[in-house]
Amino acid sequence: MRRRRLHRVTFALAGAYNIAWGCYAVLDPQWFHRVTGLPLSNSPQIFACLGMVLGLYGLLYLEVARRPEAGWPVAAVGLTGKILGPVGLAWLIATGTWPADTVIMIITNDLVWWVPFALYLRDAWPEFRSTFSGSGLA
Repeated sequence: MRRRRLHRVTFALAGAYNIAWGCYAVLDPQWFHRVTGLPLSNSPQIFACLGMVLGLYGLLYLEVARRPEAGWPVAAVGLTGKILGPVGLAWLIATGTWPADTVIMIITNDLVWWVPFALYLRDAWPEFRSTFSGSGLA
C-alpha cells in the first residue's frame, strides 16, 4: 500500500485522540457547554454518550493503524461522519441554535482529519477492492 507508514501513524494518532476526547467527554460532559458559553445541559448524559461513541471509534482507528490494508470501510464511515458533523454544526450556527464559538469542536474533531483520511481512502481503495472482489461478494 502506498504511504503505508504515514497511514499507520495517522490512524494511531486518530485513535489516541478519539479515545482521549471520548474519555474526557464521559468524565466531564459539561465542558463543551462551559467553553462555548452554551447553557449547561439538563441532560449531560447525551454528551457523555457521544464521548463513548467517539472513544469506540478510536478503537476502530487503532485497528486501521494495525492493519491498514483492511481498514477501508472503517475509514470511509469515519470520514463520512467527519463531513456530516460540520454540515450539522453549520446548520445549528446558521439557525442561531448554537453560537459560532462551537466551531472549535469541528476543527479538531473533523476538519484536521479530512485530508489524511481521504488520502488513506484513495491509497487503500485498490487493496480493499481486490480483497472484496476475491471474497465472492462482488
